[in-house]
Amino acid sequence: MESQKLKDVALIATSAFTVYTIAKKIYQSIQKKQIEKKKLIDLIGNTHLIYLESLSKLTGCEIYAKCEFMNPGGSIKDRTCKQIILDAIKDGELSKEKKFIYEGTSGSTGISLTQLGNSMGFQTKIFLPDDLAQEKYLILETMKAILVKVKPCSIVDSQHYCKLAENQAEVDGAFFSDQFENLSNFKVHYNSTAKEIYTQTHGQIDIFVSGSGTGGTIAGVSRYIKSKKPQVKVILADPQGSSLRNKVNYGICYTGEEAEGHRLKHPFDTITEGIGLNRQTDNFNEAQIDKAFLVTDEEALEMAHFLIQNEGLFLGSSSAVNACAAVKSARLYGKGKTIVTIFCDSGMRYLSKFYNPQYLESKGRQYTPKDYSKEFNLDFVL
Repeated sequence: MESQKLKDVALIATSAFTVYTIAKKIYQSIQKKQIEKKKLIDLIGNTHLIYLESLSKLTGCEIYAKCEFMNPGGSIKDRTCKQIILDAIKDGELSKEKKFIYEGTSGSTGISLTQLGNSMGFQTKIFLPDDLAQEKYLILETMKAILVKVKPCSIVDSQHYCKLAENQAEVDGAFFSDQFENLSNFKVHYNSTAKEIYTQTHGQIDIFVSGSGTGGTIAGVSRYIKSKKPQVKVILADPQGSSLRNKVNYGICYTGEEAEGHRLKHPFDTITEGIGLNRQTDNFNEAQIDKAFLVTDEEALEMAHFLIQNEGLFLGSSSAVNACAAVKSARLYGKGKTIVTIFCDSGMRYLSKFYNPQYLESKGRQYTPKDYSKEFNLDFVL
């Protein structure tokens, strides 16, 4: 009798606990879930890797691109600026009392610095050439950056926009972010961009292709990827006029456009922006590059319109240069390779120049987009 009572009590207790557990789960499920409170800086990185079906079909390789235009500031420069700002705060170079960030840029870094700076309580002063696409000035002005426009000139000139930014920052006691030489640039691509690519490809990457402006992207990605898989080939995509490809291929950072007297008066002549250079930066010196390809303006233009029509991708000029070099890499190393490149930003910042027929004509580039549904080939990539 006593034993039966104990069994009944145990059964009741078990049933009660079961009811409690079910009720608790129901209660928890109907409670208002906490919304994740992410800030602008938290949205940078972890971009998608897109499969480029048209380029892959025509080359016999699998070609992918990292969609850096999906960052909140619209370009890969978000990553660099995030790391530079965080490191500067850590080192005491930026604070509530030290609010000014100075930088010399061809546009995208200035936009990323200003957007992030605004979200974190900092003010930017941006020094830049006066011949950039108008969209970049409008964006920066709308975001309340202080702009200093200067005539384009060689880095050896004291009036170069980067040197002016550095010198003025020192005079004003401001933080010079120094995207070209600041190794926070290399660091962020080693620690984030490269790791994302390696994870997204499950380590099956054979070739990485990237242009170089500051050198941070190709340096960080090449160093990390080769540390994981030494046989991966790293290819530099270089626009006309830049001398970096000669450094990679021949060991001399020089091009014909740098003849005596010319370099002091004119930067190299290309309609692309934010890519190519006539000097080696500290970031670029960290790169491990196997080969470099020249990509002409004409090739980049053709590729940009090819990708619009066949992939639905409206990209900036440097992305088109990268895509051309990816095709050249596929031809060099053969079918069956997995190739990854970078799509740095969208075409929205280049409507007044790279995608403007009048501007192209003024630069001697006569170009009418073809119907690539009828001419589905890559013969324009030489």
